[in-house]
Order: sequence, then C-alpha cells, then structure tokens
Amino acid sequence: MESALYGPEGFYRRPEGPAGHFRTSVHASPLFASAVARLLVATAEALDTDEIALVDVGAGRGELLTGVLAAVPDGLAVTPYAVERAARPPGLDARVEWTDRPPAGVRGLLFANEWLDNVPVDVAETGPDGTVRYVLVGPDGTERPGAPVDGADADWLARWWPTAEPGARAEIGRTRDEAWAAAVATLDRGLAVAVDYAHVRGDRPLFGTLTGFRDGREVRPVPDGSCDITAHVALDACKAAVAADDTDARGGAGARGGSAAFVLSQREALHRLGVSGARPPLSLAATDPASYVGALATAGQAAELTARGGLGDFGWLMTPVGTALRDWAP
Repeated sequence: MESALYGPEGFYRRPEGPAGHFRTSVHASPLFASAVARLLVATAEALDTDEIALVDVGAGRGELLTGVLAAVPDGLAVTPYAVERAARPPGLDARVEWTDRPPAGVRGLLFANEWLDNVPVDVAETGPDGTVRYVLVGPDGTERPGAPVDGADADWLARWWPTAEPGARAEIGRTRDEAWAAAVATLDRGLAVAVDYAHVRGDRPLFGTLTGFRDGREVRPVPDGSCDITAHVALDACKAAVAADDTDARGGAGARGGSAAFVLSQREALHRLGVSGARPPLSLAATDPASYVGALATAGQAAELTARGGLGDFGWLMTPVGTALRDWAP
C-alpha cells in the first residue's frame, strides 16, 4: 500500500491528482471550504488571536486551502501549510507553504480530510484453524496467507478489532493511530480534526473495507499504482491513541486534549458550521426567481455534503489541544 500510493510511480504522485479519480467533500461543493473557514475563525476566537495557522494534511493539489483562503474574513491573518508527498502544483497561492510533514509548534487548525484512510495498513485474516495471519499481496493483486499476526499488531487487534470467524478480515489500524497522534503532537495549541470514512468497535465490518478507486469507479485494490487504495478508519482507536500518547509523554491523560476529543458525524459538524440542506421558501421563486434558483442549487450541494448513507456519515474526530471549543462537545 505504501509503494502503490506514495512510491515513485504511486497513485498520489500521478499528475491528475486525486480529483481525477474521485470526489471528496472538497470537490463536491465550495460550501465545505467555507465551513472549514468558519471553523478556523472559531479556533482563532478560542485562542484569542487574529493570527492563525491552517495545516491541511493530505492536501491533494491544494483545493481546500485555496477555498478556505478565499472565504476567511478580513482581519484574520492565516499562515497556510499544505502537507502532501506529491509535488507542489503550479499556480498555487504563493502564501501556501508546501511540505511533506506537518510543521511543529504551530497554533491553529490542523485539518485532515480523507487522509487517514490512505495511511497504509496491513490486512489480517482468520484462517480455518483460527489463526490470524497477515494477508500478503503481489503487484497483480494475488493474495496468500502470511505469518501469524503477533506483537503490537496482535495487541491492537485484540483491543480494537478482534476476529474469530474463519475468513473474517481486519485492517490493522495501529499505523493510523500513530500517524494521528504524531500529527496532533505538532500543534502547540489549537484544534486537530480528522474527517474520514469510519467505524467503531462493536460495528466493524466482517470482511474489512479495503478497496480501490479509479476514474470514478470502485475497483479491485491492485497495488500497482494504477488506483487509489483505501480502507475505512477506526476513529475510536485514533481518539484513544492521542490520550494514550498524552499519558506516556506527560504523565496525565489528555494533557494535549486527548481525553477531551470527541467524534461527530459530518452531518452534525456541518450543521453546526451553518451548512444546511433546507430548501429556500417557494415564495422567493415568485419575488426573486434568480435568487431562488441559486439558493436551490446551494441547498442541493449542502444536502450532498450532509446526506445519510453518503458524505454526511463521515466521522469528524475533533481533538482540542490546549484550548476548548465552547458548545461543541456532544
């Protein structure tokens, strides 16, 4: 997965970028970037500052940063960072610092939209004898069972995704936990948000979620660089990993906000940020038809971003660091 996505010929280094193959919330509507801009403003207010950093992890070609910078109000000075392993695209706003890792010691909003689902994972499968083994895969997608899962990976499965039924699969999310804890640790103060397809312990899919995408279609996840390879995220484990990291590093759980972290659905998060799929009143059609058509289009975009069974079901893992978001925690 690492080689297929990020190697020299990896999917995320292709010139067309992710938008050439699938739509994220960023691509679905400018309402998403406007909502993130409002969250950035709320974070600045919580920090009592008019100078703030915005760190976009898994920035693609800078589409989200471009939209947020266009939407922030006058008077808020934003230092934008795009964290991405692909090359900087031509024509990107010169204010954006392009980097392959989150900058350390910043104060502001770290936002990772559909990043963790592309942090590479190993797949495990329970064999007929009950032994949980790694699944090995060749460049053509051919699979075979590997060695038994042991050590830290086995511990992670036992806690977060136990499998017993022969043929059952799990994606070992330890790498995502570590990646998220490391990203959160780069913030001095502010808010870290991970937005992704998610599931929780007790409701894990029996055969896992690993899949591929190419040209707008779901395809077999062949690790040859021709397609995206993605798997849903155990956001509950990522949340706990930050609290555990706090305990290990500072002697008290939640010192950097881990114990205060919470998960919302995208539907609820965007509603709180003013994105609503409510239709405009029909009376507007009679008095101002052009405005009615525009408002109807906006409502349709909002409905897509917040739809049940679609983008609205994404999880938003909200992790405050050294501050608090009033009236946000459920």
